[in-house]
Amino acid sequence: MKIGIVVSEFNYDITQMMLERAKEHAKFLGVEVKEIAHVPGVFDMPLVIKKLLEKEEIDGVVTLGAVIKGETDHDETVISHAARKIADLALEYGKPVSLGITGPGMTRMQAQQRIERAKNAVESVVKLYESNK
Repeated sequence: MKIGIVVSEFNYDITQMMLERAKEHAKFLGVEVKEIAHVPGVFDMPLVIKKLLEKEEIDGVVTLGAVIKGETDHDETVISHAARKIADLALEYGKPVSLGITGPGMTRMQAQQRIERAKNAVESVVKLYESNK
């Protein structure tokens, strides 16, 4: 299996650790990370996910991001729109796309505690791919 990973640069200190965990776990599962794409933020992911899904050599896409609560409800808007579009793209292309984005409503400390969840995002893509072969 060959996957792409799309990772948000926003909250870089957290998302880069998530990326390292995801790459390690993919290797552990025998999955090749074919391409890694960095985007400014979670809201910016759908276009890059679409480009990856269009590639024949990509079997699925892992998304990684951390949407931390600020002074407004912006975090809820970002994650809800991104999650909806990510699900739509998975259905449109018939390939698994995981939602490895933590949040909304979490603090920076909670985001740090959830870094390991990047592994779950990889496992989700692998399990969906294997069940739909």
